[in-house]
Amino acid sequence: MEEPATGAAGDEDALFDLEIRLLLEAVVLRYQHDFRDYAVASLRRRLRLAMNHFGCATLTQLQDRILHEPSIFARMLQFFTVQVSEMFRDPPYFRALRENVLPVLATYPSLKVWVAGCSSGEEVWSLAILLAEEGLLERTVVYATDIAPAAIEQAEKGVYPLERMAQFSRNYQAAAGRGSLSDHYSEAYGGAVFSRRLKSRILFADHSLATDSVFSEVHLVSCRNVLIYFNRPLQDRAVGLFRESLVRHGYLGIGPRETLQFGAHADAFELVAPEARIYRRS
Repeated sequence: MEEPATGAAGDEDALFDLEIRLLLEAVVLRYQHDFRDYAVASLRRRLRLAMNHFGCATLTQLQDRILHEPSIFARMLQFFTVQVSEMFRDPPYFRALRENVLPVLATYPSLKVWVAGCSSGEEVWSLAILLAEEGLLERTVVYATDIAPAAIEQAEKGVYPLERMAQFSRNYQAAAGRGSLSDHYSEAYGGAVFSRRLKSRILFADHSLATDSVFSEVHLVSCRNVLIYFNRPLQDRAVGLFRESLVRHGYLGIGPRETLQFGAHADAFELVAPEARIYRRS
């Protein structure tokens, strides 16, 4: 067990944690966004960054601004959540989807895919490309959800800096891409704009894994590198939503550092691609 902090530094840490709890309660009451079950260690780091960004000496000062300035809260969502992604991130995951999951899903007459915590959209567009190359896009609806409106807006645009394309292309090739990533985008607006054909099959929406409920029955849920920022009760809630959403024998993909093994819903899933962290609903 971790030793309790002592002395002045310990008092400051305890006070900061108290401020965090008060802030999170205030956010729930004011904006109905619930971050109370997010991992504390991660929140500490991100809220200190937010204090520096907004020029606040204490978290209490930042709370005052958040409560009285809704525009500040909208900008704060980037600090409450982690918006870091890239296309075809962790290529073995996408290769496993291509080789092991999509051939099974191809037996359905129509498909629904849910990308939960879509951030700025790189994973959504990657999955759409995968579906297109496997001939499944036209009979698939992809739901892309996040709690941050700014992230959803950026994801929906499907425009990324050209300087990121080299890394995205390397990931795509490592994920067993069937052509060139450039087949799926054009250069415009000073960046790479992904195909409108891909976008036509994607629905972007606001959804919170902490407070919202199931909205559709789906065949594949991809929620990667999100659960690691939740505490165990919120992890169990999120996986419970995925379980309710998935059709019988539907698939769930999570991040490489995440597991369902010790959660409340462990018995509801079987691990079918261990290295890629892909599960199937039992």
